[in-house]
Amino acid sequence: MAAQKRRLGRGLASLINETADVAAATGQHGLQSVPIDSVHASPLNPRRDYDEMELSELADSIREKGVVQPLVVRPAKAAGQYEIVAGERRWRAAQAAALHKIPVIVRTLDDQEALELAIIENVQRSDLNPMEEARGYKQLIGRYKHTQEDLSTIIGKSRSHLANMLRLLKLPESIQALVEEGQLSAGHARALIGHADAEKLAREILRRGLNVRDVEALVQRGAPSRKRQNRSARGGDADTLAAERELAEALGLAVTISAGKGEAGEVRIRYKSLEQFDEIRNRLLTSLQKQ
Repeated sequence: MAAQKRRLGRGLASLINETADVAAATGQHGLQSVPIDSVHASPLNPRRDYDEMELSELADSIREKGVVQPLVVRPAKAAGQYEIVAGERRWRAAQAAALHKIPVIVRTLDDQEALELAIIENVQRSDLNPMEEARGYKQLIGRYKHTQEDLSTIIGKSRSHLANMLRLLKLPESIQALVEEGQLSAGHARALIGHADAEKLAREILRRGLNVRDVEALVQRGAPSRKRQNRSARGGDADTLAAERELAEALGLAVTISAGKGEAGEVRIRYKSLEQFDEIRNRLLTSLQKQ
């Protein structure tokens, strides 16, 4: 399993080169030209959305130059038939370009390997929308019992990235649809996770054209911490509360300032995701390095 993870983690380009080298040496499998009607889409492909304009542009390029990068396929159950592992977009465009044959690299892969490779290829090309990417990761975890650490090695993404993508699946279906359609970014959507009025806030984001930092600040202002509410009710120091508000608006995160003895005190910054933590850390380090 460890060797398999390392091999997949190298990425699609190295897999193609590796297979082509094997084919040259043995004459078996590897790079072939096959009838386009013998190649079929895979139900395992995490990508579901294909932009018609992009497909049309790719089809024009294929008519002029052919399919530059071969598809990766695996043998299907029926003799002489193949299932696409990576390259469905090129296959669709080649059909539109009325090609009769298409170059493929044949690999013997089980379902798990095919899904892993499909996700690697799509993620490396940035072809998946955030929801498709998140569902692909969930499928690998649920079907093949991968941990997030396993996926980090296989896909070549950080654990914080994987965790943040999977959290998108906690959003209401209506907001997931907005992310799939490109109306909301993954950053916008993450700021809404767990919010009671997430759908209402999503509509406000679209209406006002808010950026991610605006949304984070809006969410934090709309849900102050209990400690801060108690302090306000006790009539806390106006300067301290003003400083909290300034920091919260600048960071887009909840900030609490607690006075200690004399001039001592404590500043707490609350974050909801590892991505927010990384941003705080990077901003602090950048500021310190400039001094």
